[in-house]
Amino acid sequence: MVMATTASTAARTALSSVTLEVSDPEAARRFYRAFGVDTRIRLRASEAQSTGFRGFTLALTVSGPATVDGFFGAAVDAGATVLKPAAKSLWGYSGVVQAPDGTIWKIATSAKKDTGPDTREIDGVVLLIGVEDVKATRQLYTDRGLTVAKSFGGKYAEFAPGQAAPGQAGPVTLALYKRRALAKDLGVPVDGTGSHRVVLGGTADAFTDPDGFAWEAAASPAPTPS
Repeated sequence: MVMATTASTAARTALSSVTLEVSDPEAARRFYRAFGVDTRIRLRASEAQSTGFRGFTLALTVSGPATVDGFFGAAVDAGATVLKPAAKSLWGYSGVVQAPDGTIWKIATSAKKDTGPDTREIDGVVLLIGVEDVKATRQLYTDRGLTVAKSFGGKYAEFAPGQAAPGQAGPVTLALYKRRALAKDLGVPVDGTGSHRVVLGGTADAFTDPDGFAWEAAASPAPTPS
């Protein structure tokens, strides 16, 4: 399969913030602070109904297995549910947890052996959303100004990261994956209904994509800091 790569130095539309909609912002804030990712996401109070798989995961990429274990342990100690214990795989070493608010997090490294101690440092954050048609959604987003960084046919696409929103420690990279394949990778049933309970920020105007993921304008007022 051919991988397409696009790069540009021109100004572009990109994902600048990720807002999780939670029923108890204070409890969620405590969890994410203990987990160590509170500066990477925003929180917003919401009672939107949601059942089953919400169709996305937030993935942390870190330097090695010891750091995976550090974040994984911190999440579990703070109240997360283990969906997949941290273990070696074909692609490296990773584990999957579900936060008390329902958000699924994957912590991963491409390294299979420890080459250093737990740094508790995050190399990158990826918002991976599950869609029915990767090619169509990729085209929709490029038409709206996002720049494709990697593309593997109709199976996976990744967009160039933008600047982090004010108060956010670093940018979040947006990627697309087939919904069924994403659920399988996370170890959860694919079925789910209702709100995704995540809002993406960074486009010129508010819109909702064909899979129900909501975007808001980059200039929208910031939610309550996390």
